[in-house]
Amino acid sequence: MPKKLSTIFVCNNCGYESSKWLGKCPACSQWNTFFEEKQVNVNTAKIRQNIKNEVVQLNNVVKKETTRIKTGVEELDRVLGGGFVNGSLTLLGGEPGIGKSTLILQICNSIKIEGKIFYVSGEESAEQIKLRADRLEINNEKILFLSETNIDIVQNSIEKYNPQFLIIDSIQTMYSEEITSAPGSVSQVREITARIMQICKQNGITTIIIGHVTKDGSIAGPRVLEHMVDTVLYLEGERYFTYRILRGVKNRFGSTNEIGMFEMEGKGLVEIKNPSKILISERNGNPSGSIITVSLEGTRPLLVELQALTTLSIFGMPRRNSIGIDYNRLTLLMAVLEKKANLQMGNQDVYLNVVGGIKVNEPALDLAIILAVASSYKNTSIKEDVVAIGEVGLTGEVRSINLIDKRIKEAERLRI
Repeated sequence: MPKKLSTIFVCNNCGYESSKWLGKCPACSQWNTFFEEKQVNVNTAKIRQNIKNEVVQLNNVVKKETTRIKTGVEELDRVLGGGFVNGSLTLLGGEPGIGKSTLILQICNSIKIEGKIFYVSGEESAEQIKLRADRLEINNEKILFLSETNIDIVQNSIEKYNPQFLIIDSIQTMYSEEITSAPGSVSQVREITARIMQICKQNGITTIIIGHVTKDGSIAGPRVLEHMVDTVLYLEGERYFTYRILRGVKNRFGSTNEIGMFEMEGKGLVEIKNPSKILISERNGNPSGSIITVSLEGTRPLLVELQALTTLSIFGMPRRNSIGIDYNRLTLLMAVLEKKANLQMGNQDVYLNVVGGIKVNEPALDLAIILAVASSYKNTSIKEDVVAIGEVGLTGEVRSINLIDKRIKEAERLRI
């Protein structure tokens, strides 16, 4: 009688393993994230080599000079802190159709390296990539393409051609024959990422991994995926808006929360060198409920326009809705407005929007939110040359914020 294969249940969010199915993960507290997988014993000796490390005194360690590779895209170099670090592993995530593959192809065309560029795709054929490359006017003879999902074949090809720049599109399509679970499962993603990390670190290959995202906007697969890589980038934006934001949420070689702005056009993503001017350029007149504020994304100040609309509710329960701003923060600030300014808004529907389709979330926007809502409620316009910046406490006081000088200089530069 054949031996029955044992199975385990793995949390798709954090990778926690259990011998039985659980409704709630005890590690990450998420519901309905356990999936059944066949249990296999992977021979880690084939993957990891025994490296003997010696204990050294930290003060005696000699620092190596970090070599960065310029991508030719200034906005991307800003987010990375000056370009890709040689031999680094970067994870790029974003919703389908947001422009990840477009950005990658543009990088392949503009990056200044002496070695080869190896593009591995498990989702598209060479003809499909060629059609996109022709539309984007990509013409780089150093680009090599492979349509494959088997990591063993991919690894053999990498060792054969020894590229300097590697792209994996996407990590969820790759699989290893040593693991019986389907591609995209927790075990496969974790193992494939470990293999790719070993390849790029041992050979000094700068690597970009493209990852799918879930419905809530996070990268699909176990959370350990983001911990294994050196840099995590998110390409954000609404599919029906032309603006795209490249946000760095993790960077071992630079600052985090830096952003780069692009505009999607027919020939690809075009850099926006002055995003503040673009975001407030279409402000016509001085309507009520509209105000300019300065948001700080990493080290870059951005002038954005907030718009609020209050209307008499026709239902028993008034509606509250916000786009680009945290909903809970809007309701909290409205409570402060009612308590301290005596504005009775219990029968008002309140809508708040950040113009341009971008998302901002910092306490420095509190004052602007309150003024925008009050302006719409009173149907009174705020002067065009007013910029509101400040954190508002629950007792109604306006508190100071960080880097106020940089925000003021940005407003003065555009003569608001």
